[in-house]
Amino acid sequence: MGFYSGGADDRGRTLEGILAWADDTLENVHDYIQWVFPTRAGSGVNPSAPLVTDATISAFMSPALQDRLRRALNRMLEFYGLTSSTTSGGSVEITIDPSRFAQRSRNWLHPGNHNHLRLTRMMESLQALGLEAEAGALQRCLLIDVFGREGRNRITRQTYEYWSGALR
Repeated sequence: MGFYSGGADDRGRTLEGILAWADDTLENVHDYIQWVFPTRAGSGVNPSAPLVTDATISAFMSPALQDRLRRALNRMLEFYGLTSSTTSGGSVEITIDPSRFAQRSRNWLHPGNHNHLRLTRMMESLQALGLEAEAGALQRCLLIDVFGREGRNRITRQTYEYWSGALR
């Protein structure tokens, strides 16, 4: 995938450039997430974004591309007030970042927010591109940590269902 190998999207933006954006820019620009986290399904918001194909999946077996995908994930987790770590046993954990979540969640943790769809896309993309552990850890965090502790009245039932069904 050219974008993940140092190429640019249809607007001339690189992965490195996008990952360096301030939180406000990540929030207010709506056509980058489809490039950073591609899926098999096309996007009505950004029809020129790449789709995951069998060739894309094969390319993402590369440790270098997986590392870049993890960096993209970690940047977005920071944006949402979440954090990723690896346990001593090698398992991936995604949890609420106590130093950022209260402030960052004010931006996205309310019914009908477009970031809920972004999070669904992220899980689907991570799974499709070989980061199944990260996809599962994000799903667990959203369903248990975020919804279970923080968001029962701040996330719609429909969002909960999207998050629940994001991984196959």
